[in-house]
Amino acid sequence: MIIVSDTSPITNLAAIAQLDLLQKLYNQIIIPAAVYNEMVSVDKLVPGAMEVQTFAWIQTQTVKDLQQVIIIQESQENIDLGEAEAIVLALELKADLLLMDERRGRIVAKSYGLQMTGLLGVLVQAKRNNLIPIVKPLIDQLMEQADFRVSEQLYTTILQIAGE
Repeated sequence: MIIVSDTSPITNLAAIAQLDLLQKLYNQIIIPAAVYNEMVSVDKLVPGAMEVQTFAWIQTQTVKDLQQVIIIQESQENIDLGEAEAIVLALELKADLLLMDERRGRIVAKSYGLQMTGLLGVLVQAKRNNLIPIVKPLIDQLMEQADFRVSEQLYTTILQIAGE
């Protein structure tokens, strides 16, 4: 299975010490160079930055079609380079799944027919696979510690899906 990830699932899971869920669920994930740079080439310490540099199961790959990245960035408002590269890399690798949280990026990814899930979907899948007992405390932790935004409606929906 080929899994491509944007920045958010990695940084947020790392912020709550649950990054290993990605390895347990997917064995390996691939990130585009722009996502790597968003995490590593900044002045402040980003959760997960050390891990993307040292964990063998997180692979960094360069996008081949840079023109497509530019097209996506120019045609959509507020699609950052990491999101655009993640979408293009997922297309190039014929990825089975794209991990992405940002709404605008997800809309673009969907328009290309990509299968995707976000961080909350990862948590639900982790529970289904018996990797975590309950989802709610992790969502609460994400909201409190990682400033992860979840609408009340989505929060309720995810807990219903998780059977909590």
